[in-house]
Amino acid sequence: MIVWINGAFSAGKTSAACELIDLIPNSTFYDPELIGGGLRHLLPQKKLAEVTDFQDLAIWRRLVVDTAAALLAELSGVLVVPMTLLRQEYRDEIFGGLAARRIPVRHVLLSPEETILRRRIAGREEFADDPEHSERIRQWAYEHIEPYRAALEWITSDAHTIDTSALTPYETAERIAEAVRTGDARECEIVQTPEPRAETVASGVLLFDEQDRFLLVDPTYKPGWEFPGGVVEPGEAPAEAGIREVAEELGLRLGTVPKLLVVDWEAPRPPGYGGLRFLFDGGRLSGEDAAQLLLPGSELRGWRFVTEEEAAVMLPPTRFERLRWALRARERSTVLNLEAGVPVGR
Repeated sequence: MIVWINGAFSAGKTSAACELIDLIPNSTFYDPELIGGGLRHLLPQKKLAEVTDFQDLAIWRRLVVDTAAALLAELSGVLVVPMTLLRQEYRDEIFGGLAARRIPVRHVLLSPEETILRRRIAGREEFADDPEHSERIRQWAYEHIEPYRAALEWITSDAHTIDTSALTPYETAERIAEAVRTGDARECEIVQTPEPRAETVASGVLLFDEQDRFLLVDPTYKPGWEFPGGVVEPGEAPAEAGIREVAEELGLRLGTVPKLLVVDWEAPRPPGYGGLRFLFDGGRLSGEDAAQLLLPGSELRGWRFVTEEEAAVMLPPTRFERLRWALRARERSTVLNLEAGVPVGR
């Protein structure tokens, strides 16, 4: 299990975490900051210059998950992780990766009043012999107060919140330990998609609206937008997998078997294993159908009907290329059906 302590910079996460490992039996302190520090020595300066925060590096997010899994395999017990996460998609990617390894996460937010937070920032002296460096750290913390405010809506809906305005680090740790013990700090409901160990077969379904835009969904368990669909189960036909996934993800029952548009091979690119990809035409949804779409909160964060131009920005290159082939195949099919006098659409 992981107890993830979130909060603004200078909220007291690290101090509370250091106290907490004495209150939770068989627990270990794990600071992902060390991974960021290591990457500064491992990555070329050109790569580091692309970001202002190491959390924006995909390799950092991947290593946070891999290192946590390795530590728990070696030590078992509980990892206590003090780390600010303000971007929901990064939380989803990291917690989703942990869930895929069957590692539950208890998410806790330390939330002092802003006046107290600012006072703590002003008093930070990270490097006594380097005042300029200390000032840069204080400035960084001040600059992230506004992003912290903006992130509070999703963090507070996900995490157990503790007001630490009047608490010492030890008292804060006591509150966290009690919340974990009683279950007030519940396990995060990130879908536990199994981590692939070999090539997979997956089916996606394109669903169109009355303006001929198509539906994309925003999964909580991995970064980036995606087509509705998922992995084909053993013994399951790819089209049936698409029907099942659309029903599970969106609450929509397709009335007919979707038409195959594209069969594609996705080459393995570590850490992904790649595999065979099917993309089907699920037909056109009426405005009434679209209004009935449902989202399981643990699996999808949102959905949108988009144009091809919008999808070019939202989808990874390989997924967008698959989409382009599918749209061209659909256009050809529509032309052929019209020439044959066959009605088109659902």
